Amino acid sequence: MKETQTNDFLERESLGKLMRKYAVPCVISLLVAALYNIVDQIFIANASYLGSYGNAANTVVFPLTVVALAIAVMIGDGCCAFVSISLGANQQEDAHRSIGNAVILCVISSILLMAVYLIFMEPILTMFGGKVNAETYICAQEYFFWISLGIPFYMFGQAMNPIIRSDGSPKFAMVSTVSGAVANIILDPLFIFPLGMGMKGAAIATVMGQILTALLSIWYLCHMKAVKLQKSSFGLWGSLMKRFLALGITSFLSQISLVVSMAAVQNMCTMYAAMDEVFGQPEYAQIPLAVLGIVMKFFQIAISISVGIAAGCIPVVGYNIGAGRKDRAKDLFTYLLTAEAVVGLAALLIVEFLPHRLIGIFGAANESVYYTDFAVKSFRIYLCMMILATVNKGTFIYLQALGKAVASTVVSLTREVIFGVALPILLPIFFGLDGLLYSFPTADILTFIIAVFFIRQTYKELTTENSITLERSQTT
Repeated sequence: MKETQTNDFLERESLGKLMRKYAVPCVISLLVAALYNIVDQIFIANASYLGSYGNAANTVVFPLTVVALAIAVMIGDGCCAFVSISLGANQQEDAHRSIGNAVILCVISSILLMAVYLIFMEPILTMFGGKVNAETYICAQEYFFWISLGIPFYMFGQAMNPIIRSDGSPKFAMVSTVSGAVANIILDPLFIFPLGMGMKGAAIATVMGQILTALLSIWYLCHMKAVKLQKSSFGLWGSLMKRFLALGITSFLSQISLVVSMAAVQNMCTMYAAMDEVFGQPEYAQIPLAVLGIVMKFFQIAISISVGIAAGCIPVVGYNIGAGRKDRAKDLFTYLLTAEAVVGLAALLIVEFLPHRLIGIFGAANESVYYTDFAVKSFRIYLCMMILATVNKGTFIYLQALGKAVASTVVSLTREVIFGVALPILLPIFFGLDGLLYSFPTADILTFIIAVFFIRQTYKELTTENSITLERSQTT
């Protein structure tokens, strides 16, 4: 009988090597996942018959895909952390049953969400600014219908990705996501340009890529290494679900709170754009919404790298905490915060010095000068605190990996709900559309002040007498 693979190398190998092994594939997976929506928007923006109307429609629908992602990562990230801790404590039964629970829960929740989207399409699109003008609403309605049909495939692929990583296969997790994105990149221009399928074509290309990722994930579940699934794995055990969903609740709240924040931003955007001398004109009304969507897409690229680095550390942190190696968990935290700051700095330099290049990718040549000018200003103001944004995000996820769901949730919710909603509502009262742009960096500054407290507290807790003894024994 074939022996089950163990993950004890997570306690023995150098942290730098483990971070590269797990974080790099995770970063690539998340970047590629982000490309689904970004690629759609690039091709839509460069199609003269869609342009900024299609861009604005894409911006309207984007938060609704994040709702699906929020549920998927709650299931997947929570299960990933739970499986890693279970394997570190040699609790195989808990590991395989939690994965089976995750599969069933993902299927049920994704079908329910798809039904809600299809039944309540009009009020949902209106809630996120879809009726800024008639042309934008028509594009949003067509795109959202087809994207909704792909929700079960999208959620399944995203939920299984971290679970596959927890089984010791970060490269396969990456390949499954990359395969779907490559299919989307190939099909998008084909459907939009020669076939002229417009928003419908962009959505169908995305869904076909998601189906491919879901199918590859199903194949892997049948060929797992560290965990062996059985018929008895698939069921719904309430006590088990509470344990692993508690570890994933931070991932859910960080994503769903982002949706709440985007709803506030998009509604304030349409409201104050209507009061603007230029954007109050019907032919330019969709520009601020379209531009903010583009700026958020770049932010999504940077934050995908940030989240990927942190999420890649979850199996390593979980296993070492389960094995009692707090010394390694502390050192990994230092590596993580350093890497997050570097990512934030790189993103900051790009948005400050190359905004014209960035907006050029999204069809600026086909738009008015107002489109380009507002986009350049938006990039430079909205994302000027990228370093703090990436460090904050890494801190949220690391606290989650340590099993500190409450602390992680507090910081995450403060950023996205309290600051992310209140500031976009209050600042435009005094500064108009510019106030909306200032709300984002202000939220990151205030959140970082809170995050510093948890960072110091985490270092203090990980510096125990046992940890110091282990460190000394390793150097002698």
